[in-house]
Amino acid sequence: MVINWPGLKDKERTELIPTLSTTDNWILLTHPLGAKNKPQPPLKESQRIARADGKCCRHKGWWREGKDELATHSMTTEVWISIKGRISEANRIALQEALEEDNRKDTPSFGREDLEELHRAGTEAGLLGIYNFPGIVYATDGSNDRGVMGEGFFKLDEYRGGCCQLGRGEEGNSSNRAELGAAYLALEDAKRQQTRKPVILLSDSACFLSSSQKWTGEGKSPSMHGNPDADILRDIIQLLRERIEQGLLGIFIKIKAHRGNPLNEQADRWADEGRQSENIRWSLPSNRPIFYWTNNGATHQSPMNPTVKKRINLQVSQ
Repeated sequence: MVINWPGLKDKERTELIPTLSTTDNWILLTHPLGAKNKPQPPLKESQRIARADGKCCRHKGWWREGKDELATHSMTTEVWISIKGRISEANRIALQEALEEDNRKDTPSFGREDLEELHRAGTEAGLLGIYNFPGIVYATDGSNDRGVMGEGFFKLDEYRGGCCQLGRGEEGNSSNRAELGAAYLALEDAKRQQTRKPVILLSDSACFLSSSQKWTGEGKSPSMHGNPDADILRDIIQLLRERIEQGLLGIFIKIKAHRGNPLNEQADRWADEGRQSENIRWSLPSNRPIFYWTNNGATHQSPMNPTVKKRINLQVSQ
């Protein structure tokens, strides 16, 4: 049992103390108090096993705003266990390293304990019955940061994922392009499995779903002309057509981003890893003209888009 002591109300702490005093199967997280930052044992029956500064907490209310980056603060975190409890040196070192971790995001857990399964059942995907779906479930996500795009997916039944880096970043970066790339990787993986099971694809991008929607149904005549991501979208449409010809069901579902959904969090980490991947796909240039401009000392580049048009109009007016 892991307890965040500062997150409890006084009444909750009072009710919990008798249980902690008579058991030894708990780990308690707390912060030292006072200007001198001295340790404050939460119980007389407790012993400290780790203490460090680091990015080990999310922002307050992160689930309301969708912030998945860890908070940076000067507060020290301490880990306490019962004086009757025992912990191996390897586990103590692992806890210490976790406290000192300096990553921008935490590592999502996908365990199979009862409480973890209850948590997943209460998430958006759980309420939709995704975890009981008889087919294959993929969660996809794209990452666009510091001029590099990555895409990744997570496959539920096999607890694995995949990723790659997205090319053609010199023509401008786009989150929608990364989301499209992630969807293709998942559909490509499903094709490679050679199974006739239905597929659900979870995405947190409304833009991706809306750009794909126009290619479904009858009586529509969409065109790839003018689509900046036509190279990826064309490949996605081809995979979907192959599935339709084989009578295979495919369902796209929009879910919220960074709200504690383990599937979305896993896909997000795979997308981040994709930005570091040496496997670069869809890198052929579109031969569109590239515009460069400087703003506040920073150089930007992009093909023709609303931002470029505004810069041109600004220069003309001056």
